Amino acid sequence: MTDARTNLQIDSSRLWGAIHETAKFGATPKGGVRRLTLGPEDKQVRDWFRAACEAAGMEVGVDALGTMYALRRGRDMSKPPIGLGSHLDTQPTGGKFDGVLGTLAALEVIRTLNDAGIETDAPICIVNWTNEEGSRFAPAMMASAAYAGDYTTDDILSRRDAEGVTVGEALDTIGYRGAEPVGQRKFGGFVELHIEQGPILEAEEKTIGVVERGQGIIWYDGRIAGFASHAGTTPMPLRRDALATFSEVVLAVERLAREHGPHAVGTVGEVIIDNPSRNVIAGDLAFTMEFRSPESKTLEALNAGFREAIIEISKRRKVSIDVDQVWRKEPTVFNDRFVGAVENATKMLGYAHHRITSGAGHDACNLATVMPAAMIFVPCKDGVSHNELEDATQADCAAGANVLLHTVLSLAGVGGGEVQ
Repeated sequence: MTDARTNLQIDSSRLWGAIHETAKFGATPKGGVRRLTLGPEDKQVRDWFRAACEAAGMEVGVDALGTMYALRRGRDMSKPPIGLGSHLDTQPTGGKFDGVLGTLAALEVIRTLNDAGIETDAPICIVNWTNEEGSRFAPAMMASAAYAGDYTTDDILSRRDAEGVTVGEALDTIGYRGAEPVGQRKFGGFVELHIEQGPILEAEEKTIGVVERGQGIIWYDGRIAGFASHAGTTPMPLRRDALATFSEVVLAVERLAREHGPHAVGTVGEVIIDNPSRNVIAGDLAFTMEFRSPESKTLEALNAGFREAIIEISKRRKVSIDVDQVWRKEPTVFNDRFVGAVENATKMLGYAHHRITSGAGHDACNLATVMPAAMIFVPCKDGVSHNELEDATQADCAAGANVLLHTVLSLAGVGGGEVQ
């Protein structure tokens, strides 16, 4: 790589402007973004993204699940493209950076290469994956999971939101059900830039997180069937209280995660009481919970301990607890060569960095099962994400984009050389 290319930098102001321009689509009064997947605001940002990519000379395609692919041609089109990107959908009370940074930084990489007149050997493809967040349709990261073969296209198209609308219907409503079969495009690898969504980089005063692993995840749906009865006339020893039972389940999840720490977490995210009333003992309820760990053995131990705990609680309290495992994602180990390319770019640019495990799930974690993949993290203020207060600095976002740029130059090849 020539000295000029070594010194190449993205346009920080242009990237920052794009982040704030797209934040207008679904902007909330508190400064966040509500852009649920396949809703009207998602259509707005998708249309903006398509136009921006086409203006940068890329060819934009859409697959049957609405995932967008923007291809910049390379010198050798027989080589599979290096994939970049993330997602543009948000949580109901999301921020400006989660997913968006990775997608728009990839666009900025292409704009920078165009400005510098650099042609890579292999093509480059920016991807906007559909429904990474999972806030409207379950599961999260459904499009990349379908690409990786974890689900069929028809399965995902049939998934419904809380109002009963299917993914297929939502795609048709906004005009983003493409004709391209899911998984048809093949990549030489994928690199995703993202805010950390945790506190480690900020606490250690590191600019770049070189992500080498991703946590495994188990998701559960549960139901507790007790017996609804009068709050004033039912003696305490005779109660079959679903909510009191649920409180023990929550504490069991917390206990297990602590016992298997520090590399384990457990969370109960939702609970819905059937027919709740102030003066009725809760009879039935539904809940969701999850465990995460970067180690498969720890995940297995958490699962076994949880099963034992709910059997004991249900017998003692004389209630029924039914729990279904609805999703399991094994821990991700990112590709050594791609992780090395990220670390080499970081060192060349002189950024303080730290090798790190991703606590959150990302599209790159799904893709790592079918292609070489890696991730780049930058700090976010106080580790806050999935919240309207989510924030990151312009300097850190630019640093992450510069690492992405030089990682791409390494992996896609320049000057007629071979892709490394």
